[in-house]
Amino acid sequence: MPTVHSQITRLMRMPLRTAVKKVASKALQEARFAYRQYKISRQPIALTPDLFHSFEPACRFLVDSTRRGSYRETLIAEGLGQGILRDAERICAHVFNLLGSGDIHLGEKLPWNKDFKTGYVWERGYYKRITIVDLDRMADVKVPWELSRFQHAFTLGKAYWLTDDEKYAQEFQAQIEDWIDKNPVEMTVNWTCAMDVAIRATNWIGVVPFFRESPSIPSDFWNRFDAALYLHAWFIRGNLENEGEHTGNHYIANLSGLAALGIYFGDFAVEGTHRQGTPREWLKFAMAELEDEITVQVNPDGTHYEASTSYHRLVTEMLLVTGVWCARNGHPFSKRYQNLLESMHEFMLSIMKPDGLTPLIGDADDGRYVIAARYGRWARDDFRHLLAVAGEFFNRDDFRAAGRESREDALWIAGGYRDIPDRLPNSTASTAFPDGGYYVLRNPHAYCLIRCGELSFHGQGAHSHNDQLSFVLNVNGRDIAVDPGSYVYSADYQARNLFRGTGMHSTLQVGDLEQNEIEERILFRLQEQTFASCEAFTNSFFAGSHRGYAEKAGVVHKRELSLDEACLTIRDTLVPANGRLPLPGEASVSILLAPGATVAGRTDRWIVKAGGCRLNISFEGTGGVELRKGWASAAYGTKAPALILRASMRQGHIITNICWE
Repeated sequence: MPTVHSQITRLMRMPLRTAVKKVASKALQEARFAYRQYKISRQPIALTPDLFHSFEPACRFLVDSTRRGSYRETLIAEGLGQGILRDAERICAHVFNLLGSGDIHLGEKLPWNKDFKTGYVWERGYYKRITIVDLDRMADVKVPWELSRFQHAFTLGKAYWLTDDEKYAQEFQAQIEDWIDKNPVEMTVNWTCAMDVAIRATNWIGVVPFFRESPSIPSDFWNRFDAALYLHAWFIRGNLENEGEHTGNHYIANLSGLAALGIYFGDFAVEGTHRQGTPREWLKFAMAELEDEITVQVNPDGTHYEASTSYHRLVTEMLLVTGVWCARNGHPFSKRYQNLLESMHEFMLSIMKPDGLTPLIGDADDGRYVIAARYGRWARDDFRHLLAVAGEFFNRDDFRAAGRESREDALWIAGGYRDIPDRLPNSTASTAFPDGGYYVLRNPHAYCLIRCGELSFHGQGAHSHNDQLSFVLNVNGRDIAVDPGSYVYSADYQARNLFRGTGMHSTLQVGDLEQNEIEERILFRLQEQTFASCEAFTNSFFAGSHRGYAEKAGVVHKRELSLDEACLTIRDTLVPANGRLPLPGEASVSILLAPGATVAGRTDRWIVKAGGCRLNISFEGTGGVELRKGWASAAYGTKAPALILRASMRQGHIITNICWE
């Protein structure tokens, strides 16, 4: 999402002739956009709803409408009904908590084009002329996008089947009609990102089985609904997010949405409107592209190449739901696709902490595809809902065991779940994922994840942080050292840079230098300078290094971590690269403690208490230790105060001992 400032900066770096051509091209493009806006304002893009009068979806949905009674019985037996109804009542009352907003009543009509956290409204206009990011405005475009994804509609459907109360069907209808009225095609902020168009389309389709037979919804509503969906497909097909050197989660979303739309419309095609293909062509194209794209974006070890555990979860969810949906309709993906998808779940299982949660390494924006369970209550660092679904799709008991607490997701997405008699033992084996840059040391008492690897998009760093050789530590099921998370993106660029900066992570920093240079107002670029590499890895030992300070300070950072039954020992060393070692005190090692942890200590020995766990932290080779204030973000838009232990390095090396009782 380039800003005006970044665009001007790039122009100033160009030769004069190139810059003039760029400006002229931009002016011509703006003239075309202005004409397009004028044309659409005079004659909106639309399909006559009557064209869909004869259409009846013949596909198999994720949800089977013939099993309405059995779904209800299962939900009641599992004690899930009351939670679903509470969530649905909040949705009907238009009370939402999105992206850290806290509970907010959004009024009688939902503000589809408003950042209700700041009050900023994006006015109607041609989508390519809308400024979605202005770093000086502090508004967050993700807020209207998130609401307009309609991921809450699934909960309305579940409540309807639980109660047979038509108010839920009527609320669904009212919201859809209001959104269509307030968002003419190509004319609001909710058409500026094809990814969100695709996610919205998938969620609209996903709830059709709940409401299609509702006596309170007239048939002409469904004609208008289907016409709007068809236009969603047109838009996605004409605005694929596959330009540039690398594709990412946006393109996976585009393709997943097209696949869902192709399945939904099947052999039905509106005559004379084939400029963006037919539904069968959408499905064929999407599946072929996904077959290729999964090999581009997923590393051989099952990690996603955006170097973010949160985006790994999102991409996995899109690929899994699409795989299930296509297979159910007689369009299975190849064995190669399924093997890579299975390995993505194996990665999630392997990096899961003993408490069942997963560290959010790199960027995290609460992104989901279809929220089938716990809407408004799902934990951003809990990936087990995918393992529950994958357990059924791949028929794996280890996935089933890990996802046991999230079986409702398997009920809706996989069609049900198979009970397994006993919990399988948690693995205490250490695991390495060198392609993704994640290393996990484990024993029966402790879990330690180390980040050491390539930045996202093969070094462009779009969703990466300056976290090389940083670690996360969990002892006896309690978080001790944590990753700071992301907090926000464009709503506060200074906060974004703080949270992705070196100083917020549990690693070594030379002075105030960043491992990889941060360009203050370019929020999704972090050009590779670290070139981190693992040098040794066993079940209890990791050694690695990075070159982020080689050119800036003439040193290479080397880190060794040894894990035994009662202690994690960390040895940090600075090795001359092409200059001298930093002077004493110029380099420091930080440990970001979990929110709520308390610290007491003196000079080089500290006592940390976190969640009932007591640890002793000592430093060797330090010139002094200070306690700083920091932050940790567990979800987008939220942050909690956290303490940072920061020890200065005296003579080019420092040893940190973290021991527990």
